[in-house]
Amino acid sequence: MRLLGAAILALAASAGAAGAQAISDQPYHPGLGDLMTATVQPRHIKLGLAGQQKNWTYADYELHELREAFERAEAVWPTWQKIPITQMIHFNTDGPMQDVEKAIKAGDAYQFNAAYKQLTEACDTCHQGANRGWIVIKVPDAAMFPDQDFAPPPK
Repeated sequence: MRLLGAAILALAASAGAAGAQAISDQPYHPGLGDLMTATVQPRHIKLGLAGQQKNWTYADYELHELREAFERAEAVWPTWQKIPITQMIHFNTDGPMQDVEKAIKAGDAYQFNAAYKQLTEACDTCHQGANRGWIVIKVPDAAMFPDQDFAPPPK
């Protein structure tokens, strides 16, 4: 009986390993929504929170990371359901991101808030253009990162 139990366990383990191998042979191809939720949205939130706290060094970092998150989404999904995602992202976000960058470099909270609001509205414009108008992005009003302090470090 022990031998039969050990054989069943060995067979189950080898089947599991074979299944894991089959999964790893497939290249990971995240959906556009996965990329937006996992990479773009957190960067947008952190950028907003850093700007609200006038942490310009960190805001500059998050703006860079947001641009890279968009680049990754564009690389995987240049076109999605016949919608030119790359062109849509650039058309809607390039100007607002440049304005956010200017505000960060100037350390101007008023200018940052206005530019960040335009960037946020650009996100919603893209969602509407992609027939996903029910996805509405807003300026963050709370931190979803309880383990991170967005205030600038003491001098």
